[in-house]
Amino acid sequence: MSEIPDNLKYTKEHEWLRLEEDGTVVVGITDYAQESLGDVTFVELPEVGSTFSEGDTFGVVESVKAASDLYMPVSGEVTEINEDLADAPEKVNASPFDEAWMIKVRPDNADDLGQLLDAEAYRKLVV
Repeated sequence: MSEIPDNLKYTKEHEWLRLEEDGTVVVGITDYAQESLGDVTFVELPEVGSTFSEGDTFGVVESVKAASDLYMPVSGEVTEINEDLADAPEKVNASPFDEAWMIKVRPDNADDLGQLLDAEAYRKLVV
């Protein structure tokens, strides 16, 4: 059974989000997603300062099984990327909610977070 922390928001495309005190959001892929992908071998992330609309592709995760696009859960500007994943993509498998966060985003509209799935709704989606 996949780990689904209650304190996060989720998308139907299997990204998770955590709202930070400064109003930014941290984005990564869920435990379910990394399990489905298998051993992650490469992560491609955008440049800091890039802006995206909700639903845009912002990166790619490649594994021994497949390549999977990453979808922006909220419109906004990328303020930071997890540069550690370039040299250690396997962190996505080992620690998808902690060490393997992917990007930090300054959302255009914080109200967009209310449209995302809570942990209970995400559990129903993946069970």
